[in-house]
Amino acid sequence: MTPKRHAHQGMESAGHRLIGLYLPLLLFLLFLLLPIIWTIITSIKPASEIITLRIRYLPIEPTLEHYRSLFRTLPFAAYFRNSLFVSSGAALFSLVLSTSAAYSVSRFRYRGRGMVMLLFLTLNMFPIVLLLIPLFVIFRSLQLLDTYLALIIAYSTYAIPFCCWMLTGFFNSIPHELEESGMVDGCTHGMAFVRITLPLAAPAMAATLIYIFIYAWNEFLFAVTFTRSLASRTLPVGLATLIGQHVLNWGLLTAGGVVSSIPAIVLFMFIQKYMTAGLTAGAVKG
Repeated sequence: MTPKRHAHQGMESAGHRLIGLYLPLLLFLLFLLLPIIWTIITSIKPASEIITLRIRYLPIEPTLEHYRSLFRTLPFAAYFRNSLFVSSGAALFSLVLSTSAAYSVSRFRYRGRGMVMLLFLTLNMFPIVLLLIPLFVIFRSLQLLDTYLALIIAYSTYAIPFCCWMLTGFFNSIPHELEESGMVDGCTHGMAFVRITLPLAAPAMAATLIYIFIYAWNEFLFAVTFTRSLASRTLPVGLATLIGQHVLNWGLLTAGGVVSSIPAIVLFMFIQKYMTAGLTAGAVKG
């Protein structure tokens, strides 16, 4: 066999392996993206092209009328603002408490430590609906119903146990010797935590922040139970008003879904670089 023919067969074999590897991944990615693509396409279709006898995959006359109607016919801006405030508040509040709790469980030994972690794990096993009545009674007695604070506390109550478990495992993977080295150089325990451990934990904290924000942004059950007025109702509750008993406005609903997905995408794109940078940050003098 000539060298050229051998090289040609090697290239064919490598090409077949690449096709065998990437083709299933491409099909799986298409399967995941298809609902999103269909939602975007539907949002730019005229109302006359959404429900037809024959399926039209692409709009004949694309339009942005549904996006304009979204802000004209609904207090969409108010819903969006409420969701942004509540989700950001819940994410920051839960991240601070989860980070503090996870660090204390990882670094300190005290009585009841194992019971606390077991309690956190147990709380995640219960469905969210079991928290509705107790939280409703508490918020009503404290006159917190129909407020941002009620939703922030409710979301944090459900998110903190899981986040604490996730961050505890990450803190356990960071060697104690790094903090001890910093304290030898003159840092206090708190300074070593802020200057050494937190930068190294940045990827886990960024992932935790994204998880809490997306959970709070999409949550419906707490929002519809603890809010009553436009002043505090969030985006999922507002979009639910488009679903009537006999009428379902697919154009407005898909346009609202597209707009409501933008903050989560932007947040992930913004934090992604910090997740990468955190992998190499926090080095100490050897």
